[in-house]
This record gives sequence, structure tokens and C-alpha cells, in this order.
Amino acid sequence: MTSRGHEDGEKGGDLRREISRALVELTKETTGRGPGKARTYINENVIVTFLQDTMTKAERTLLDESKDEAVRDLRRLFQGVLREQAVGTVERITGRTVLAFLSDHALDPDYAIEAFVLEPGLTDEGS
Repeated sequence: MTSRGHEDGEKGGDLRREISRALVELTKETTGRGPGKARTYINENVIVTFLQDTMTKAERTLLDESKDEAVRDLRRLFQGVLREQAVGTVERITGRTVLAFLSDHALDPDYAIEAFVLEPGLTDEGS
């Protein structure tokens, strides 16, 4: 591996960690609790962060009472609230414009995903 390739790899690792940490902190500030684990992947114009162990105690209580839809509705509300801050965070860290933000979650197992499509978007390559 060339020196430049090694530097790019280290920078990519730092960028992934910085995005993961920032999204965990954003979730913590908004919901009172951050995810237990986070891992970010970057592939050209797409950034995907997987979050694990994301539910608050209140959400777990609702889930225990078979109120799955209430938990999903609550999550959708928070996704809307977090959207602008999450996009701004990724734009600040990467220095690139986010064209699209997608967010979803699974209740059992407890996973969430935050995906960002960066400018210039998807290319025709690989299609």
C-alpha cells in the first residue's frame, strides 16, 4: 500500500469514528440516552451509521406492553426532530452537502440506521 493510501485509510477511519461519536451524542442530547454501540461505513457518496441498543427505558416499557406501534410512532417523531441536526453534523464533519437523509429502526433486535447520500449523489457506475 502506498503512503497516500495509508493516509486515506487513517483519515477514513477517523472520519467514521467522528461521525459515529457525533450521532451518538446527538441522540443522547435529544433522547436522554445514547446508543450502546455505533458503527459508520463510508462508500464514496454514501454514509451509513448503524446504531445498536438505542431504546430508552420508556420505549422498552411500551414494547414490554406490546405497544410496538407507539414506539415506532415515537421514533418517527424523533427522526423528524433529529433530521436537520444529523444532516448538519455530517455536512460539518465531511465538508460535503447531504442530498438525502434516511432513518429507520428495528425494535427486536434493537437496531437503528442513519443513512446519508452526499453530493453529487449516485453515479451511473456500478449500476
